[in-house]
Parts: sequence; C-alpha cells; structure tokens
Amino acid sequence: MESRHDLLEFLSTGTRAAVDWAIGTEHEKFGFRTDDLRPPTFDGERGIEALLKGLVQFGWEPVTEHLPGQPERVIALSRDGASVSLEPAGQLELSGAPLQNLHQTCREATTHLREVRAVAEPLGLGFLGMGFQPKWRREDMPWMPKGRYKIMREYMPKVGSLGLDMMTRTSTVQVNLDVADEADMVKKFRVSLALQSVATALFADSPFTEGRPNGFLSYRSHIWTDTDPDRTGLLDFVFEDGFGYERYVDYLLDVPMYFVYRDGRYIDASGQSFRDFLQGRLPAYPGQRPLLRDWADHSTTAFPEVRLKKYLEMRGADSGPWNRICALPAFWVGLLYDATALDAAWDLVRDFSIEELHALRDGVPRHALKLPFRGGSVLDLARRALEISAHGLKRRANVNPSGADESVYLEPLMEFAEAGITPAERKLELFHGAWNGSVDPLFREFAY
Repeated sequence: MESRHDLLEFLSTGTRAAVDWAIGTEHEKFGFRTDDLRPPTFDGERGIEALLKGLVQFGWEPVTEHLPGQPERVIALSRDGASVSLEPAGQLELSGAPLQNLHQTCREATTHLREVRAVAEPLGLGFLGMGFQPKWRREDMPWMPKGRYKIMREYMPKVGSLGLDMMTRTSTVQVNLDVADEADMVKKFRVSLALQSVATALFADSPFTEGRPNGFLSYRSHIWTDTDPDRTGLLDFVFEDGFGYERYVDYLLDVPMYFVYRDGRYIDASGQSFRDFLQGRLPAYPGQRPLLRDWADHSTTAFPEVRLKKYLEMRGADSGPWNRICALPAFWVGLLYDATALDAAWDLVRDFSIEELHALRDGVPRHALKLPFRGGSVLDLARRALEISAHGLKRRANVNPSGADESVYLEPLMEFAEAGITPAERKLELFHGAWNGSVDPLFREFAY
C-alpha cells in the first residue's frame, strides 16, 4: 500500500447489497474461579489456556502465538467464520460469524455459552457478563501473553489514566453491521453515533469498583473518557457536511500507531504515524511500506463510540447476561436495517447539536436513563428509539419456529424502559438490600 487511495479502497470495498447484509455480534465476559472468585490466570490446570484447549472438542481450531523466549501458546480459536479470543486480562470474547437474522445470532450465543460452561465447570471456573469487573483491583488482574497487549500496556499510561482499566477490567457487547454504499454508511453512522448514548444508558451495568458502588451506572463508558484522546470519543466530524470515507481515512491516519506485525512478532511503533509508514519512513520499521493487513490492524486501534472498518461497529454497551447479548444486535438491526426505521431514527436525531451530543455522552455514564434532555430525559429518547426499532424488526418479518419475529429480543430492554431503571440500578438495590453490602453474590446469581 503506497497511497491514501489504497487505504480508501479498503474501507469502500465493504459495501453490500441490502439482501446480503449480515449481523456479526461480539461479546466479552469475565472469568472467575468459583472457589475464591479470583480471575483465572492464563497458565495452569484451571487457566484460560486450559479452557481454550477444552473447547477444541466442539470443533474449534486452535490459533497459536509464539512470543520470544516462550513456548507456543493457544491464544484463540476459530470455527465457521466465528472466533473465540482473549482480551488483555483474559476476558473471553466470542466474535460471531456473519449471520442473516437475530434468531441465528441468539442460537450462536446460546451454543457458545453452553460449550464454555461444559468446559469451565469441571475446571472450577465461571463467567460473568458486566461492563466492569466488580470486585478485583487492577493489580489483581492477570495479563495474557499476546504481543500487542504488551505494547499497549506500556503505551496506555502515557496518554490517559484509565487505559489499563479499559484493557483489564471492562467487557462489552457489540454488533457489526453492513452498509449499502457511502451515502448509506453516512446516514447509519450519524444515527448510530447520535443514539449511542441511549444504548449506553439501556445497557448500563457497571456500578461497582473493587467491591463498592463507584457513583456511576456505566463506569465502563466513563473509562473511555480518560483512556486516549487521540483514538476515542464522539467524532464530531461525522456530522459535518461532506463527511464520507475520505474523511474517516484522514482521521485514521491521524490516530497514532501501536505496532507492526511481521514474521510472527510485534514491532513496537507506539505513537508513530501511519502517514510516515506509507512513505517508508516509519522509525520502527524504516524503508518498509505497509501491507493491507497493516491498515486493517491499524483500523482496529481506533476506539470511537462507533467504528468504521468495512462495516460499522456499535461500541457503546456494557456486557450483560444472555438475553442482553441478543438484545444489543436487535436494537441496532431494528434501527438500521429497515429503511423506514432508519428514516424515523434520523428524524429523531437530525437536529441534535454537537453540544447536546456531548452532554449526552458525558452525562449518561453517571445518570443513564435519568439524564435530563430537552425538557424530558434520556428515558424518553430510549422509549422512542425502542419503538422505532421494534417496528423495524417486525417489518423484517423473520420468524422462528414458534412464530415469533425478531422484536422478541427487545423484551429485556422494553422492561427496563417501562420501569425507568437500568441493570446497574437493580444490582445496586440488591447490594444495599439482600446482599448486605457485598458484591460476591453477583458471581453466583448473575453467572452464565
């Protein structure tokens, strides 16, 4: 790759006809040892690598990495377009295959969790879906032996105070969605960026830090505000006239690099410029120009609320239990994959000012659905967005063998919106009530 045009081509070749749009769902979860609730290490009879090796019995192919001075290790799995991988502290992630409807998505998540439980229980391990590790300190979290994480671990404290917490103590659920062309990408990007705070509020589930309430409902979302300003945030330019693929490429070129991966090793290029790499002047790798894979890798090191690769990634939600793994893709598919719903969602947000969008982004982590907005609250926005999404899902008319359409997966969100309360607030009620000021019951009552 030698020019900006080559980079632009990478993004723009991801477009698909509407009949081919797929749904790719990702979710992360915290592992814990059932006897002492501590996060499992990578090594050992009850470690994360043992879990990965155990999952091979279900047809997963192991993916290995060989770091200098260490034996080859199993650090991920792949099967039929899906993968199981590890976040820095061993948070287990399923990156689902591209699927056609939400019934398939929910079956995929169900199958994965059943397989994980079958392997984890004999090892004395359990898994929990929340936005932030509720009990353990940063120092208590293990680190996985992946080369890119070593580079990021050393770089993060240089650019923010919470980046290491983002790496080791957060978990999320995301959905990746297709676009038809550049105009469709722009409209979906603007709608999803404007409503990302609504998703954050509905999924808010990270109210504890080191065993105590932290004053937030989505502490995971707050962490991103002090991780790395060069690669996080709302991306105001998405709402400017003329936004398109070219402007996003320019943004990515201004995001500092982390690494170059060559011949099985990670070369530390943290803080250096991809623009220099294009011209063969990268200090960490002089005289060399990037491959397509390098640009693809670099595009994953930007962390805005919505991320563009060859598709759009919705990044605003805390992880949660099984039904919210299904609810997150349902919310966004209903809004973005039906033309009438997308128009209605755009009408809902089109006059939001940049100042209002930032007020939502800054206020939702602490106040969630109760954050005031335009004479009402985020709850009013959430109810309207859910209504639009539900109608969009019904029009898609994908029914399961029981005759239920995809809107059934919005039910947990509808319940929270009806009650005007978040998952975090329900857990806080339990903490101050039945749990007697302890977070330990979380690991029993909310484990998968």
